[in-house]
Amino acid sequence: MTLVSITVCARNAENWVHQCLSSLFSQDYRPIEIIAVNDGSTDSTFERMTIFRDTNKTSDISLSIIDSDAKGLSAGRQIGLELSKGAWVAITDIDCCPEPNWISSMISVSEGHPNEDVVAVTGRTVFDEGDTRVSRLRSKEIHRKYTDRPRVTTLANGPCSMFRRDALISIGGFSPSWYHAEDMEVSLRLIENGGTIIYSPQAIVNHVAEDKLSVFLKKRIRDARAHVRIIRKFG
Repeated sequence: MTLVSITVCARNAENWVHQCLSSLFSQDYRPIEIIAVNDGSTDSTFERMTIFRDTNKTSDISLSIIDSDAKGLSAGRQIGLELSKGAWVAITDIDCCPEPNWISSMISVSEGHPNEDVVAVTGRTVFDEGDTRVSRLRSKEIHRKYTDRPRVTTLANGPCSMFRRDALISIGGFSPSWYHAEDMEVSLRLIENGGTIIYSPQAIVNHVAEDKLSVFLKKRIRDARAHVRIIRKFG
């Protein structure tokens, strides 16, 4: 079986560490390794990562914890990529909990069809509806994005994807200058290089509810800026 490296980057996410890492340890695929990057947290994120590792030493899964200065999500993903040993490198976010078959579902379609150079497989992110109008709006918005998504797609979404390590390294990996939309920028560079991205709807990752209006608006403004930047670079 092919080794898959799973990387997750976190900053000030102490309340999500245990549930995220637990979901990664519950994957039904083997062999896997997990690389958790603490991105300059000022809370107990690093300590909780360490406690989780120490209490799961008897597991057949290797968990490496990297304590980094605050460099941003894309830089954290790059750290994980450089330290990974797997033929495939999966990425998720600390506020997510992948289903147990997340990796195995992506691996099952990773060979693709004849004449396809599959460089990435992306799953489906499901946002918790939560208890607020904002959280329900966000959940429905994300659900619509995945409706009728084709098998061959153009985006390997950050919380729920895996990349062929050699292909990702060949384009330089994740650029620290892309503090947001790093998944889209990497996806488009891989496609420009002749690669194919496959969508696997069975590979589900659960995301915590986004229930604060201020956070929702801040992220949408960030998305808009990233979209403009993508258009300027790729047209």
